[in-house]
Amino acid sequence: MQLESINQELSLKDPASIIQWALDQAKNPVLTTNFGPHEAAILHLAVQIKPDIPVIWIDSGYGTKATYRFADQLIKQLNLNIQVFHPEYSRGFRDAIYGGVPEVDTPEHDEFTRQVKLEPFARAMKTLAPDVWLTAIRKDQTDFRKGLEIVSKTNDGYLRVAPVLNWNELDVEEYLVTQDLPIEEDYYDPTKVYGNRECGLHTTTSK
Repeated sequence: MQLESINQELSLKDPASIIQWALDQAKNPVLTTNFGPHEAAILHLAVQIKPDIPVIWIDSGYGTKATYRFADQLIKQLNLNIQVFHPEYSRGFRDAIYGGVPEVDTPEHDEFTRQVKLEPFARAMKTLAPDVWLTAIRKDQTDFRKGLEIVSKTNDGYLRVAPVLNWNELDVEEYLVTQDLPIEEDYYDPTKVYGNRECGLHTTTSK
């Protein structure tokens, strides 16, 4: 597969066309979501083309009440084929033993991130064994993502496809308004803390 030429071609396509291309290549695709503020867009785009696509949600246990209500709403509204994966230990256990979320950019926070996000993600991918992974990442979110392509091969050999990579926040919000989809305004990711910080999910899977 010539990724350079594929990315050149797909850079001129809209997200729905990119998803269609990805699904045409796939035998076992998956879509991941964190039910963040604009996640309804990628979820809606994907299920219009493949209603039964497995949707992986790594539920760390640290979401806000608003996020859990948002997730419940979208799961029902879009009839998602949701596949939930949790950390080995619950939030209650972690809070009792370790005292909550460690400070960012410390070894303790790195281990926290591994336990509540990276390990469940690796377990999800091993369980579902996809050949194509759809993700909602965008270039305007972090410096690391500015250097990514729409299609890339991960360390584990499957394709990561980012259909809305070249959209900005306004593009996503316009889609949500047009499709009458909700936005989640009270999202919190303890593995990132700051909106422009990577949690490690995409940096560790990138070649």
